[in-house]
Amino acid sequence: MRAISIKLPALVITSVFAASALSACGSTSGLFGKKSTTVASESQAFTAAPRMGVNSFLWRASLETLEFMPLAQVDPFGGVIVTEWYASPEAPDERFKANVYILDANLRADALKTSIFKQVRNGNDWTDAPTDTDTSRQIENAILTRARELFIATVDNN
Repeated sequence: MRAISIKLPALVITSVFAASALSACGSTSGLFGKKSTTVASESQAFTAAPRMGVNSFLWRASLETLEFMPLAQVDPFGGVIVTEWYASPEAPDERFKANVYILDANLRADALKTSIFKQVRNGNDWTDAPTDTDTSRQIENAILTRARELFIATVDNN
């Protein structure tokens, strides 16, 4: 195993530069003399942070409801959750995929749209298969029920 050697002056210079940069983070002047803006309080930090573009209860409930499926795409600002294909160990010859769209910042039933896709195995290939028309509605109802529970828990804690 070959050891990596660092020259002492380079290490000292790097350490001094890093310490200067870190100490400048809390001051009103930046590392290079420019004025930086700092948040004075925690409440200001919360209001300065970007808000989700969708209802947070629907978002969290959607993630919790679909937590058993691997996620392919997650966009909290656009309200999109796309899962990878998931095959249950009980039924390895069929797999499912879900797309969830949260369309509004309000906690309403029409702010949620789900699409469920199904494929079945034919030899080594997967082919599309029809899903029960009630499956998407059941997933939506489960998400809405959990979102209401989360909302009620939040209201009760205040």
